[in-house]
Parts: sequence; structure tokens; C-alpha cells
Amino acid sequence: MKILYLLFAVFLLLFQATSGSADPLFADTTACRSAQGSFCRAGACPPTFAATGTCHGGLMNCCSKILAE
Repeated sequence: MKILYLLFAVFLLLFQATSGSADPLFADTTACRSAQGSFCRAGACPPTFAATGTCHGGLMNCCSKILAE
């Protein structure tokens, strides 16, 4: 019985996927992620953020923090 726990743990380690590795990298997505404090979001940006571009080929918004003047 103890071997099943070990096999299950090894199975999970061998077949886990790295987060985001299956997503194709679009040019607009990498540009958004390279900006400081920017992130991709489906739908509208949160209240203190503004849409500054697109991500995932135009399917999502690139949200950036609104700077106070």
C-alpha cells in the first residue's frame, strides 16, 4: 500500500504542466507582460487600472496602473 503513495507522487511530478507553458506567446502578450505593473485580463480592467493595449491576439485587455498626478 505504501508503494501506491510513492507511485502517485512520482506520477504527479512527472506529468505536471508548467504554468502557462501551453499558451502560445503572442507579441502583444509579451509586450504587456514586459511593462512594469501590467497584466492581461479578460473583460474590463479593475477600477484603478486602465486598458493600455491588448493581449492574446486582441482577445484580452492589457491593464496598467493609473498614475496619480
